[in-house]
Amino acid sequence: MSAKQADIKALSVMGLPVHQSQAYVSWLNRRIQENEGTHVITINAEMCMQAQQDQSLRQFIQEADLVVPDGSGIELYFRLLKRQQLYRYPGIELAADLLKSLDSHKKVAFYGGKPEVVEAAAAYWRSQNPQLNIAIVQHGYVKGAAFEAFLQQLADVQPKLIFVGLGVPRQEFWIADHRHLCPDAVWIGVGGSYDIWSGSKVRAPLWMRKIHLEWLYRLYQEPWRWRRMTALPQFAWSSFWYGIQEQKSLKQNL
Repeated sequence: MSAKQADIKALSVMGLPVHQSQAYVSWLNRRIQENEGTHVITINAEMCMQAQQDQSLRQFIQEADLVVPDGSGIELYFRLLKRQQLYRYPGIELAADLLKSLDSHKKVAFYGGKPEVVEAAAAYWRSQNPQLNIAIVQHGYVKGAAFEAFLQQLADVQPKLIFVGLGVPRQEFWIADHRHLCPDAVWIGVGGSYDIWSGSKVRAPLWMRKIHLEWLYRLYQEPWRWRRMTALPQFAWSSFWYGIQEQKSLKQNL
């Protein structure tokens, strides 16, 4: 992993890396300025559980340049089992703060989501930051010759910041397969952020986010997600058991 500067602290959650910092955005802006290709993963409890079953995803997380704690489960894991503070930084907020910080010299690409959603998300950000240079906007349903043309456009334009909204883990696999097209770019999987920015969905109220109930609001909006939400109690139990085993191992090595 390359997140080794003084303002980035490497930690571990269930054997997976996670980085703690008060300066994620400035660190990433330095990477952009210095043409340092970067793969950013925003990790939550669901992704942790997926990585226990999917070795490829686990490897991508371990090899990522920056792993940002996205979900409340990760924050609570450190508070309860590690007895230390780690504050989550939701991926949608990281992406938004990055977009607010860029000037017109840094080209941006939006990929993924439905056609009308990603276009509306791009329009929203152009209104929020008029100097923002969103050079490529491509929905996630493109296929055939149009898809090949999109890949060529990425290679030609060389955006500095590329958002991929295909959902976990598909977006992580897609980034791993296509990073070579723009080796100097910062690549971030943004999940459902386009839905929020476009206004097609609404994020949980701030008070629910503060008490770690954003997942409940998402379940209310999208009841079909209930199967995916089972990852939360699975993570709680698995992380608790992992923590016990980790402590036993530390005592044996003393």
